[in-house]
Amino acid sequence: MTPDETNPPSPGPSQPPESPERLPQPAEAPAVVHGSTSEQAPPLNQDPFSSAPSLPEDIRVPWDWIDLAIFALLALGGTFAVSIGLIFVFSAFHVTPAQLRASPSLRTYFAVLNQVVLSFVLIGFMAAQVRTRSRAPFWRTIGWRPLETGRVPKAAAYVGLIASGFLLSLLVQLASTISRPKTKLPIEVFFQDRRSALVLMAVSVAFAPFLEETIFRGYIYPGLARSWGIAASVIVTGTLFGLMHAPQLWGGWLQIALLVLVGIVFTSARAATRTVVTSYLLHLSYNSFLFLTFLIGSHWLRPIHPVH
Repeated sequence: MTPDETNPPSPGPSQPPESPERLPQPAEAPAVVHGSTSEQAPPLNQDPFSSAPSLPEDIRVPWDWIDLAIFALLALGGTFAVSIGLIFVFSAFHVTPAQLRASPSLRTYFAVLNQVVLSFVLIGFMAAQVRTRSRAPFWRTIGWRPLETGRVPKAAAYVGLIASGFLLSLLVQLASTISRPKTKLPIEVFFQDRRSALVLMAVSVAFAPFLEETIFRGYIYPGLARSWGIAASVIVTGTLFGLMHAPQLWGGWLQIALLVLVGIVFTSARAATRTVVTSYLLHLSYNSFLFLTFLIGSHWLRPIHPVH
């Protein structure tokens, strides 16, 4: 800005009055100066993280891949912290670590409680982050937006998503028969008795889809997409989702690969519709059909004893 611009000369008596077109304009909002350039300061009621018009609204979030790295460290540390806390809780009920290892039922309860408690801790961290960095509502920011169906009736769209989840589950189960694991999978220990199997299935249908979709498709996917683009983030998020379940399926390499593919399908649906509702319905129906077929195949968990 030159001196002439900061102190314009006042019109002298010989100068004609300014025309209406050159009347002084209202003062602009003050600028925020960074070095040699200046940027227009955002209005006080504007969310600074939603000011990138080139990004779709569903991935304009107040976190990025650096925050996701911190989130991953928190998840790893939280896993150990919650496990230690649960050991003390079980000890208060006179359950020793040796009893935990020896009892399939107790191991199921421990694993389920660990995952549920850790998931709620992580969601609490996400809520605190959104609260401190953005004025936007938490659930909408995290991807839980109404499903826009256009000309398709909403009821038909919901039924179609549920049916798609069933079909995906059926295809995965058929594909998994191509190569059966040669050893017992770690997850099979949770199905050695009726009670632990019912607990695991109930949690996998009632809680797991909501918690996992909020974390993976609500938090991880948009944070990556903000920096890496949608296509790469769909693949990375889906792969992380499948690998998270790898310890339960260790030794079943085809099953792990299929679960990675399932994660990519879930994330693709969330990216296409820009809402977690879509991937949640797919996930819910996928798990429901998976365990329904297991119940039917096991004759409704009827124990089978060998004949001597």
